[in-house]
Amino acid sequence: MDSIFAKRRGALKEALCEAGFGALLISSPATRYYYSGFELHDPQPNESAGHLLIAANGDDWLCTDARYLDAARRLWDPGRIFIYSAAPFTSMGEFFNGRFSKPVGFEAKTLSLAAWEGLSGALKGCELRRADGLADRFRLRKDEDEISRMRRSCALNQQMLEWLPSQWGGEPSETELAWAVERYFREHGASELAFASIVAYGPNAALPHAIPSPVVRVLPGGPLLADVGCRVDGYCSDQTRTFWIGEKPADHFRRALELTQEAQKRAIALIRPGVRACDVYAAAWEYFAAHGVEKAFTHGLGHGVGLETHEGPSLNGRNTSPLEAGMIVTVEPGLYYPEWGGVRWEHMVLVTEDGAEIL
Repeated sequence: MDSIFAKRRGALKEALCEAGFGALLISSPATRYYYSGFELHDPQPNESAGHLLIAANGDDWLCTDARYLDAARRLWDPGRIFIYSAAPFTSMGEFFNGRFSKPVGFEAKTLSLAAWEGLSGALKGCELRRADGLADRFRLRKDEDEISRMRRSCALNQQMLEWLPSQWGGEPSETELAWAVERYFREHGASELAFASIVAYGPNAALPHAIPSPVVRVLPGGPLLADVGCRVDGYCSDQTRTFWIGEKPADHFRRALELTQEAQKRAIALIRPGVRACDVYAAAWEYFAAHGVEKAFTHGLGHGVGLETHEGPSLNGRNTSPLEAGMIVTVEPGLYYPEWGGVRWEHMVLVTEDGAEIL
């Protein structure tokens, strides 16, 4: 497994040389894990498990605090671990002082201003320069091992969604169904949820990121939207299905579902290497617009999935970047109506060498 991480670091070092950087400080937990195998999660939102310094000249270091020393030794050369003090960025800057003449890159989206000030105040002799996307770009295209892991994660997600209708009986609450989803995932091989489950009934289904309620009961005669995901072998799945609770779906629900599924079908049919992300989004939006419902489509069409539930590329109207083979994206058009609810339908899609495959 270490050879995978070493290979990834090697590719990144080539990119550092091409971009004129001496090193890159990685602070994003998922990106840190991608290049080292160390700690996929930080312990709390306001704490860090550590930082990874990848150098073009091979002077790589895993930087962490004393709590993680034993865990780091199991994954990383013990002679290349730096244990920082209570002022981590100041102590890292002092430790790396004089090692690099070329700029040291950092990820602006994951490095706070206070951290930058501590690092720049102590690191002399070289420039700190933003290097947004330099490391993350390699995560966009999944290798065969990653794709295999994501297939397993997606398969468990699909298995759970096929089981979920068996839980309608007894008029459960949204939170009871959300707990049933999590329990099923964990009992069938998932290490955790990929994200907090969205289980929304009736008008709550019009909220794209609804929070399950303990008082809203799932009764016959309304829509239930379930947006759920799990983590298997480190990788996330993310799928949405919208069900009608009861025997005969209302006409407004049936029409919204048919439009949503057709918009999704048209978007997926367009996916292949070289097609711009914004054009895939446009395929869905234009179909909705042709039927006069585009105002009810209030979010982007999808996003990348991998070590994180939401990562690049984004399928929205602004992203002009072309898709590449090996990318895995969600395609999740939706229509939302506050008076009765809404519909969203989501597949995970692998961009293949000559098209797309629904996972």
